Amino acid sequence: MSTAAYLDPSLPVAERVEDLLARMTLPEKVGQMLQLDARDGVGPLIEDKHVGSILHASPENVREAHALTEATRLRIPLLVAEDAIHGHSFWVGATIFPTQLGMAATWDPELVERVARATAVEVAATGIHWTFSPVLCIARDLRWGRVDETFGEDPFLIGELASAMVRGYQGGGDTDPTGVLATAKHFAGYSETQGGRDASEADISRRKLRSWFLPPFERVAREGVATFMLGYQSMDGVPVTVNGWLLDEVLRGEWGYTGTLVTDWDNVGRMVWEQKIQPDHVHAAAAAIRAGNDMVMTTPQFYEGALEAVAQGLVAESAVDDAVRRILTLKVRLGLFEDPRRPDVARQQAVIASGEHTAVNLEIARRSLVLLSNDGTLPLAGGLTAGDDGRAVAPAGSPGRTVAVVGPNADDDHTQLGDWAGASGQADWLPTGHPREMTATVLDGFREHVPGGWTVTHARGADILTLEPDPEGAFFPDGQPRPQVVVPASPDDALIAEAVDAAREADYVVAVVGDRIELVGEGRSTATLELVGGQVALLDALAATGTPLVVVVVASKPLVLPPSARDAAAIVWAANPGMRGGQAVAELLLGLVEPEGRLPVSFAEHAGQQPTYYNQVRGQHGDRYADLTQRTAFAFGEGLSYTTVEYADLRVQDAVVGLDDVVRAQVTLRNVGARAVRETVQVYVSDAVTTVTWADKELKAYRKVELAPGETAVIDLEVPVADCTLVDAAGHRVVEAGDFELLVGPSSRDEALLRAGFTVKG
Repeated sequence: MSTAAYLDPSLPVAERVEDLLARMTLPEKVGQMLQLDARDGVGPLIEDKHVGSILHASPENVREAHALTEATRLRIPLLVAEDAIHGHSFWVGATIFPTQLGMAATWDPELVERVARATAVEVAATGIHWTFSPVLCIARDLRWGRVDETFGEDPFLIGELASAMVRGYQGGGDTDPTGVLATAKHFAGYSETQGGRDASEADISRRKLRSWFLPPFERVAREGVATFMLGYQSMDGVPVTVNGWLLDEVLRGEWGYTGTLVTDWDNVGRMVWEQKIQPDHVHAAAAAIRAGNDMVMTTPQFYEGALEAVAQGLVAESAVDDAVRRILTLKVRLGLFEDPRRPDVARQQAVIASGEHTAVNLEIARRSLVLLSNDGTLPLAGGLTAGDDGRAVAPAGSPGRTVAVVGPNADDDHTQLGDWAGASGQADWLPTGHPREMTATVLDGFREHVPGGWTVTHARGADILTLEPDPEGAFFPDGQPRPQVVVPASPDDALIAEAVDAAREADYVVAVVGDRIELVGEGRSTATLELVGGQVALLDALAATGTPLVVVVVASKPLVLPPSARDAAAIVWAANPGMRGGQAVAELLLGLVEPEGRLPVSFAEHAGQQPTYYNQVRGQHGDRYADLTQRTAFAFGEGLSYTTVEYADLRVQDAVVGLDDVVRAQVTLRNVGARAVRETVQVYVSDAVTTVTWADKELKAYRKVELAPGETAVIDLEVPVADCTLVDAAGHRVVEAGDFELLVGPSSRDEALLRAGFTVKG
């Protein structure tokens, strides 16, 4: 009996795909375009709708899905997908890393690539082929519920880190059994919301898209990211799902992208029931196919709708063939017909939560922490040394100290892991989250790392919130559950009194505050950025004790901090720092590691100044509100060390350069303190006079520089002139001749930057 051509791995990919396509019925083709939610079982999805992909499948459902697929007529393998966003989110006991925003605070692409590689190795062992990560959205309005999923506010930094993450996920390429398909999302402009409201109309021009929102996507498209996910939002009245200019002219036309497109959750259905630009699922399916979508996520009505659309002549079957051809090509290239990459129990035992992955997790947690302020209280007791067991060692004869670790997030493992991590609500097979013992909270970290003779006390001090049912009902019109409504908790006098007593009896008080997973995620944008519940009252009471107060903010986004926090002895930002985050925080405060995180996103002084980002376009009346400041509380790129680095003598090598040249400069750095440092030297460019309004400065390069105590170093810096671009009125990215400034320093703050001019000749 001869083997069908599509099953012959010796044949060219295109020949195999055409052979299989010719054998398929229209229902089988339409089914290949469907990716459906597997939480309620997989039988009907595979047997009735012939699905090409599933997501949110429990380990049991993954195994069943593979078995059922093997029994189908053509045995076309499934693509199994999951939101493995910062680790294998919903696999019990997997390694959960800091969120993307926390990773971004490292400013370290190599480390982010190692995180993605570890995640892919764990994910691939469980029979999953595809992760919906990384997020390339730009975080500008901090009220948006998905800030934590981004790499921050700067397109250049986003491109650096996203490219690294794609490399880590995809490993050695299609045939690498430890690699998974990466997804660039959400294409494009999804984060440019109105009022911070998730998935609202993005009021954004094509020029603005080309200026800041598209460059990170173009970079990963050209570097080979396997898939693109289309955003929920519309622009100029057209949802991205059917936006011909964005999908055809830009993505597949200008960029030459040939990978796979997947809609976000029920994008096709949303055109019917929410955006109301299609009368029914038949017309919505036809529009989605005509626009060139490949995989339609979680719109089960697409199946019948597409069949009817072809029958009515609303869309040609050849258009369905085009999408299916791309999907089958991907499956053939991955080798799934020969090896569907089922779960491998032995491999899981070897790699999931391995010592190597835990070490990477601890490293990125340490380097993600940002020291925002410090009056010299940190490191505690002037800094300690680490013993062989990792516990701090105090100098002989020094007195024992007491540290009161208080606050609602001091011992909250779920908040420390953040969204898309076990108990965050997306996976019903993991209702209580990851095993508690795998996560070291801040309280755990102090108990495990203070020196012998020190005492750690604890008091919760405040609650953040309770939940109530949404008065609009339990479900959205499409049947999805509505999140419950957050009700801020009132200050509790008894809880505060307990924390105050602990603070008064302590040498130091570490208050761990922030938000919770109920305030984070899709559909969970916030109207305010202030600390919710009894947290402000707690901080006020702790500050009044006079005990040195260190505030640790464990949160999904930058929050507006009250005066009692801003005036504290020190502030540390820990953006959902993952399973080893509490250990990292304790080590940092005890001086066992150096603070080196830098902000990838700005902190607001108040919610009313949204959107908040450093690279604002020039031009407004004045520089403040009539009643409040426009100055950010903490700016993009800021972060302190336990030493001081002085910048001096910025010199540009050639004052006049051409379009094909490189701007070369040197700056002198001197570590004037007593501790070693890894400094992030940031390089911005400002175009003095432009033909269109443009950002006053933009990050173009940065370098990590290690300096020993007292060391002076001359650092070489380079920026290609070709990177000193703007987008002109016609939408073209160009370098304009004229005068520029190179700005170099430790952050984006004007007062922190040295300046040197150069001229680009025409």
